[in-house]
Amino acid sequence: MKLRDFLRDRWLSAAAVLVSSLFAAALLAALGAGAYAAGYVAALFVLGEIAALAVEYFQKRSFYAKLLDSLEHLDKKHLIAEMLPEPAFTEGKILCGVVSRAGKSMNDEIAKYRGEAKDYREYVETWMHEIKTPISACRLILENNPGSLSRSLGKDFDRIENYVEQALFYARSGSVEKDYVLKRCSLRRLVSSTVKKHAALLIESGVKVETDSLDLPVLADAKWTEFVIGQILINAVKYRRNAPAVRFAGTRGRDSVTLTVEDNGIGIPQKDLGRVFEKGFTGENGRMVARSTGLGLYLCRRLCGKMGLGLSIASIQGDGTAVSIVFPLSGMYGVVDAGPPGKAGRLTKT
Repeated sequence: MKLRDFLRDRWLSAAAVLVSSLFAAALLAALGAGAYAAGYVAALFVLGEIAALAVEYFQKRSFYAKLLDSLEHLDKKHLIAEMLPEPAFTEGKILCGVVSRAGKSMNDEIAKYRGEAKDYREYVETWMHEIKTPISACRLILENNPGSLSRSLGKDFDRIENYVEQALFYARSGSVEKDYVLKRCSLRRLVSSTVKKHAALLIESGVKVETDSLDLPVLADAKWTEFVIGQILINAVKYRRNAPAVRFAGTRGRDSVTLTVEDNGIGIPQKDLGRVFEKGFTGENGRMVARSTGLGLYLCRRLCGKMGLGLSIASIQGDGTAVSIVFPLSGMYGVVDAGPPGKAGRLTKT
């Protein structure tokens, strides 16, 4: 609170005191009290008003300074009502009461909508689990009735399963910690399980899979990590070129293990590379593929952030893409970003 702003709000009362003091001085002089006595009384009026304004100013300035400082250092601004000091003046008490009631009302609304969101998420998760049963039944029917129509429908069921799984992990991404089990496993196991799950898609698309140095132990949740690797693998297949190949390579650093998933596909345009982790962003490549949703890499980034894994991507248009997942050996990695654009390495045989 600045002094000039405070005085601007109090100018009317100050002017009234000044006029009153002049009137009192004039009245005393008219009654023969003498100029000295009249001036003395007028000065008392003015000094009393100055003292009252000074006490009020410093009292309110201290309160509002603490209020603004508390607000500045709060991560969750809506909790300011809990941090407000009890003021000694009436206006401050009224303000505290209003802010406290508003904060309580907002917390009640937040709790209400959180409950509704939780109920809806639980319903969606239940529905997604239930829908897998008829999908499996339909797939079994197709396997027992081989033919071109069955193969065509099988592809569509693969896409349906991927969308259902994507939606399920999206619904759970807000509370990964409730379903997150950290275990020691090898990169080879994670990659092999993911490749096996998507074997039909890889075979149908003619994608060659290569591996290199995957016998490295990491601490990870197998289910969530395999989903992330699977989304990266699906993207590699989706944006493939002739003679497609995907290479999984592991490298060990001083305090981390990195899994790099590299393809020889069409790559990502430089102008899109910094936005590939944004929700719903499909970019130039996505507009060429009708099935792009812009959720795959967004979910990878979100889940890696929740699990404390690093995630980066490097690509040059027409020269393939390399996505790296960093598993910290100790502590939390905590930083997930697209990283600087770079050139993806060439595929080599192992």
